[in-house]
Amino acid sequence: MREIVFDTETTGLSFSSGDRMVEIGCIELINRVPTGASFHAYFNPQRAMPIEAFNVHGLSEVFLSDKPCFHERCEELLDFIGDSPLVAHNAGFDFGFLNGELGMCGRPHVHGERMIDTLSIARVKHPGAKHTLDALCTRYGIDLSQRTLHGALLDAQLLAQVYIELTGGRQITLGLAVEAESALLQPVQAPVRNTVRAARSFTISDAELERHAAFIAQMDQPLWGKAPS
Repeated sequence: MREIVFDTETTGLSFSSGDRMVEIGCIELINRVPTGASFHAYFNPQRAMPIEAFNVHGLSEVFLSDKPCFHERCEELLDFIGDSPLVAHNAGFDFGFLNGELGMCGRPHVHGERMIDTLSIARVKHPGAKHTLDALCTRYGIDLSQRTLHGALLDAQLLAQVYIELTGGRQITLGLAVEAESALLQPVQAPVRNTVRAARSFTISDAELERHAAFIAQMDQPLWGKAPS
């Protein structure tokens, strides 16, 4: 099963209010295992970058000024995601911007049935706990040392690991891998053949019988010599 884990960075919180997508990062999973295939792009939003958004992801107007607009890489993105389910954290937010940008390009929206929201999964699996990406990475021992600012590709890579943990995929895959490796490392053994040995015969000499009788005679009232009461 192919799935795409993705994250976006934007100029703000609402596409309908004029905010735009400025970055997207996508990670390919096959049967919950990262394949190494990815898609990453920055986009020129053709609008100012609010300081609040800049403080989150560090993408300035100057940096984005020479980047392509979304419509210039739209087809490449659609080719990568194909018809696979799309995994995101607080997925409604990312889907809102993705579909907003697709709509501006005259392309159909990605259907909501393809959406997998790791935030919803985390709330069910860990009720009452913190469900931010940072909190889930800490819970599952995922390295956050490189996450000084939000970045779509890095966050998608981290989310892929969180998603695998939330769905138990890593343990299942690891167990199968260990079992397979163990089987491969076992030495090849020849089949065991059961052989039937002939019964041994023992011969007792007259001298041995005499020594045994003398030993028994030394015993004082042996149990086997008592008459039953």
